Amino acid sequence: MKNILIIEDDSALTAGLCRALASDECRCAGCPCLHEARSLLKDNSYDLVVLDVNLPDGNGFDFLQEIKCVCSTPVILLTANDMETDIVTGLELGAEDYITKPFSLAVLRARVNAVLRRNLSGKSASFFQMNSYLFDFDKMEFFCGDEKVELSKTEQKLLRLLVENPGITLSRDRLIDSVWTDGAEYVDENALSVTIKRLRDKLNAQENIKTVYGIGYIWKNEADC
Repeated sequence: MKNILIIEDDSALTAGLCRALASDECRCAGCPCLHEARSLLKDNSYDLVVLDVNLPDGNGFDFLQEIKCVCSTPVILLTANDMETDIVTGLELGAEDYITKPFSLAVLRARVNAVLRRNLSGKSASFFQMNSYLFDFDKMEFFCGDEKVELSKTEQKLLRLLVENPGITLSRDRLIDSVWTDGAEYVDENALSVTIKRLRDKLNAQENIKTVYGIGYIWKNEADC
């Protein structure tokens, strides 16, 4: 049973979210303020937190930092503000995803399920298959249809991050920090753009690896190669 905590001061919206997300495998709890949320998080274990950015007793960004300082529980931000700076701030502070209001409940369910799937085992998947794609990260073998594709170690790291987070926008900073882990103090952001382009070209993945302008990149599962 998965447990989701929804921190939202609009009681009608909270009730709707609980109805939309609850199932035989998923249980939802809601609270209207950070004070109550702190108590619930202290006494209970949650697999996901859905957090409104604007709450009556505090800022969701600040509370996101509190959560990430004490546990690894994934967080999806809810915000009425789709300003690029707010979205980037949330992702850089450690949010797994963000959703701007108003939003489709179907989209919300899909993003929640994507985050829960990614955190199900607590470790990375080594094998990925979708339509004509087959990626075996342990064996370092990558196929698009019948064609075997040779990828560099950097391209493999980047691809793995993308396919392990389907439908989730990964910020440029997060990708750079995760892929270029050789201790270099500075990595030219152009290196990420170049690596993304090489991946798209090698895998014919223009419809799968999408740019979210000003923020980062996202892997889309819908299209075939």
